[in-house]
Amino acid sequence: MSALNAPQREAIHYLDGPLLVLAGAGSGKTRVITQKIAYLVQGCGLAPNHIAAITFTNKAAKEMRERVDKLLPGQPTDALQISTFHSLGVRILREEAKALGYKPRFSIFDAADCAGIVGDLARSIDKGALRRLQAIISNWKNALITPEAARQLVADEHEKLAAEVYLSYEATLKAYQAVDFDDLIMLPVRLFEAHPEIAEKWQNRLRYLLVDEYQDTNACQYRLLKQLTGARAQFTAVGDDDQAIYGWRGADIANLRKLPEEFPRLKVIKLEQNYRSTVRILKAANNVIAHNEKVFEKRLWSDLGHGDPIYVSAHPDNEVEAEAVAMKLLAHKFEHRGKFADYAILYRSNHQARVLETQLRNQRVPYLLSGGQSFFDKAEIKDITAYLRLLVNEDDDPAFIRAATTPKRGIGAATLQALGQYAGERHISLFAALFEQGFAARVQPRQLDPLHEFGHFIQRMQQRAGRESAKTVLADLLAAIRYEAWLYDSEEPRTADSKWANVGELMGWLANKGDAEGKNLLELTQTLALLNMIDKEAADLDAVQLSTLHAAKGLEYKHVFLIGVEEGLLPHRESVDTGKVEEERRLMYVGITRAQRSLHISYCERRKLARELVPCQPSRFIAEMGRDDVRFSGGQHATTPDKATGSDRLAAMKAMLSKPPKRS
Repeated sequence: MSALNAPQREAIHYLDGPLLVLAGAGSGKTRVITQKIAYLVQGCGLAPNHIAAITFTNKAAKEMRERVDKLLPGQPTDALQISTFHSLGVRILREEAKALGYKPRFSIFDAADCAGIVGDLARSIDKGALRRLQAIISNWKNALITPEAARQLVADEHEKLAAEVYLSYEATLKAYQAVDFDDLIMLPVRLFEAHPEIAEKWQNRLRYLLVDEYQDTNACQYRLLKQLTGARAQFTAVGDDDQAIYGWRGADIANLRKLPEEFPRLKVIKLEQNYRSTVRILKAANNVIAHNEKVFEKRLWSDLGHGDPIYVSAHPDNEVEAEAVAMKLLAHKFEHRGKFADYAILYRSNHQARVLETQLRNQRVPYLLSGGQSFFDKAEIKDITAYLRLLVNEDDDPAFIRAATTPKRGIGAATLQALGQYAGERHISLFAALFEQGFAARVQPRQLDPLHEFGHFIQRMQQRAGRESAKTVLADLLAAIRYEAWLYDSEEPRTADSKWANVGELMGWLANKGDAEGKNLLELTQTLALLNMIDKEAADLDAVQLSTLHAAKGLEYKHVFLIGVEEGLLPHRESVDTGKVEEERRLMYVGITRAQRSLHISYCERRKLARELVPCQPSRFIAEMGRDDVRFSGGQHATTPDKATGSDRLAAMKAMLSKPPKRS
């Protein structure tokens, strides 16, 4: 406790009612949450199973639990509920499934599984259209809008189609005894509304709630929190209105504004001391965010010294910008004898990374791409791993549905719905249900035959997978389902080439691992945490982090390059057109406050779009930072006369790399 500042200590000890901790960027909010959990257990004698800490990412929950374990050595902390909203929702639904008409082992479908259902219902295979439909339905669910109500709210043709699909989509999920990601919050809310006695049971179980990133809650999450806290209202909400950047996915900053009105006894404590950044960086951040209308007034400060000036550079176009960033980063690393992992390059939109990746590869700079698609998230990899999951666990319903329908083998949506309904009534898996006489009586032989054929195929492969080499079984599995032919029939040749190469990589990796460890395919699939493989390898790399601003929230880096800071990109054109510049300004604020020691901002005078160069203007946010602590180079705003051309400056940087580094 002695290492904490006064507001942090006050936030930890305050238990007289609902509390809002306004935690500015880098102000030690995770420390406050974890120390408060320790105080509740050690200082107040509250049993760990009566405490819940809720956050937005599995990574944040994992970090929180590790810190609590260190603060409570020897204490049984397993009963502590430290998890995401969605994990808490799963826990509630598993226990209370019967009240909602689900079996406890209901399936959770991912976005790809759900896209398949939406595509069938909308009779579309256009991926962009399907993503748009899924986003609309997701926003309705997060706002607690029913399919019936959605039909009265449609504003355009996209929403009209989404409303038509929504009702059938919900019925299909229920028939499969499945839920989607949004249901994990929405269904507990519906459950507590319909069954007050169940809500009271959970209120008595979770007697103190701590909520991280409160500004990111949507209407559904806010309702769930109110239901869990009940009349007792014993909670600590930690958030920052200046970092509310997820409005586009349903997060509602109004949830912060409502707290003082809905909880008149609410205590507000501000954490304004920043432990991350230098004074100059914070001054620029404060200057920018001051242009927004404030929910709560606060101003970050730091005692880490003034630090380096902020550098803003203009470049003729985005290719020159990318080359200059790569060279500046190398020169800076060389001069300061740092690591690649000390650096992050941040940008507004994913497409900005392409030209950057080319330049970094040219300069042999190792990098990690955040927000990019994981190898195991690729559709073709998920197709094959669905078969492997089913070989190991016949009760894996999502794997069953994916494997049974990819490639197509005459098993249609109506057949699967009938199977799902029967399995739900019998409280058994889809795989077990397909062999029962009761199900056979419900469907036509032409529906049953392909299912039986598929089931017997899986059983044959299971027997072989337990005794033969992984390499042999994998090769025969792929040949039997004719996956390669199906890929080339359903995709453009270049796309099919790429996808088949990925499948080959997976097969080769599993086969080699099987040979090296003497394991068959069942043992490999049981023992390998496939999805964590790449993440664990990435964590050990010394590499520059490339990331969108949204994905970088909550992270920090010694040195940050923030690129493409132009009107139309940051703030984004759509946000300007729809009057949402304040959220874009908060995004700029998040970008600035990721930097600990140095911040380099760049923009282009022209940007290559398709085959033409389009004129660009520097973002309004650059001017809003002020000029006192900023050094400009290139363009009309250069701080000092700068006669050197872009290529001359790059040549100078390259020359610098040939010099020995300065000694610390």
